[in-house]
Amino acid sequence: MVALAADIDEVVRKTDEAGLRLIRFLWCGNDGTVRAKASSRHGLERRLESGIGLTVAMQAMNGLDQLQPVEGLGPVGEIRLIPDLTTFRILPYAPETGAVVTDHVDLDGEAAAVCQRSFLKRMEARLAERGLVLRAAFESEFSLATQEDGQFVPVDSGLCFSTIAMTAAQDYANELAAALDAQEIVLEQYYAELGHGQQEISIRHRPALQAADEQLLVRETIRGVAARHGLVASLAPKPWPDNAGNGAHVHFSLWEGKRNIFYDGAAPDLLSGEARSFIAGLLEHLPGLCGLTAPSFNSYHRIVPQHWAGAFMCWGHDNREAPVRVASVFGGLEEASTNAELKACDASCNPYLALGGLIAAGLDGLEKGLEPPEPVEVDPATIAEDERAARGITELPATQAEALDALAADPVLIAALGSVLAESYLAVRRSEWAAYSAGDAAFEQQGHFAKY
Repeated sequence: MVALAADIDEVVRKTDEAGLRLIRFLWCGNDGTVRAKASSRHGLERRLESGIGLTVAMQAMNGLDQLQPVEGLGPVGEIRLIPDLTTFRILPYAPETGAVVTDHVDLDGEAAAVCQRSFLKRMEARLAERGLVLRAAFESEFSLATQEDGQFVPVDSGLCFSTIAMTAAQDYANELAAALDAQEIVLEQYYAELGHGQQEISIRHRPALQAADEQLLVRETIRGVAARHGLVASLAPKPWPDNAGNGAHVHFSLWEGKRNIFYDGAAPDLLSGEARSFIAGLLEHLPGLCGLTAPSFNSYHRIVPQHWAGAFMCWGHDNREAPVRVASVFGGLEEASTNAELKACDASCNPYLALGGLIAAGLDGLEKGLEPPEPVEVDPATIAEDERAARGITELPATQAEALDALAADPVLIAALGSVLAESYLAVRRSEWAAYSAGDAAFEQQGHFAKY
């Protein structure tokens, strides 16, 4: 896991040309927050090769910075933050600062069992055994606010897709687009969303690991540019109790070389048998998967019926009340645009765990040749309760605790994670449930609004 000298030389050259003083070594923890330690320019070459030391305890730290009692993740022991030099970026919103995304590596040079990024690599390797690559893209919704008298106040009260709301955030949006361009992160769409102060951006689909890496950088950029404008940008799932929720929907498809195997031009809905099996696997494991993709206490104030977040176990074609939506294709780009969307996902997740779990679930469907149930082409909340029960259209977990219990009870997902990562993850997230369950609404908002 030692970086090639030529790669290190290239990063150092770019660092010097840009006059950078600090390089952030980024990672995302079990609590879903992005954290970092930074190297100065002095000794940078050595740290790019050998990494930065980090206490093993950080992977047992929850989103309230409360250390959980997880065996082997206490005050004794270190790992190394080893950078993937292909992720190096100059940060346009942080003067004289760059960043790299890192793996957690044990002192013997092996990937640490608690490393979420290495988990996604393992899931990619399982796909590669079949000659397949998952390509994914996150659609990030977030809320822009000012802080007045200790309260977060939306920057606008405009309507969904309103140009008035876009104008209110115009200077911010321009700088955000420029900052993403400077980092070679391809912004495809931007618009003002339903909630007051709510924005949404979509990024070009990438192979899974790159998609997760770029999602970290996107989150950092959204918040960093906001800070430069005196604003707070929150990706919290439900930033205000009476405002729209923020998702981080994942669009995904499977590719074999240059061929999208989700596409079948002869199928009535253009969806291949492989795509149907992958979706079936996703549905089979969706309750437990929610423990990875919608993992915070705040997530379950967003995933409720008739709020377009997908609260029932089903899939459908362009059905935005289904947690798994098969998107309609674009004329002339039928194969390239065939994909499915997981709506039950938000930015309180660790994106490596979310995509790795998605692959593990979908692969189970592929390997077993599962067939999904009939698609639901109406709002499932409008179907009579007895008919929903007969069709297996049950509700997704209604709380963080239910989702974590479903994850713990899912042998496929737990085996994919491995015992060490699963134990530490469940300990961290369950401690958050305990803390927020004991608090009030103001404590919940404070613990999520400015931390995600």
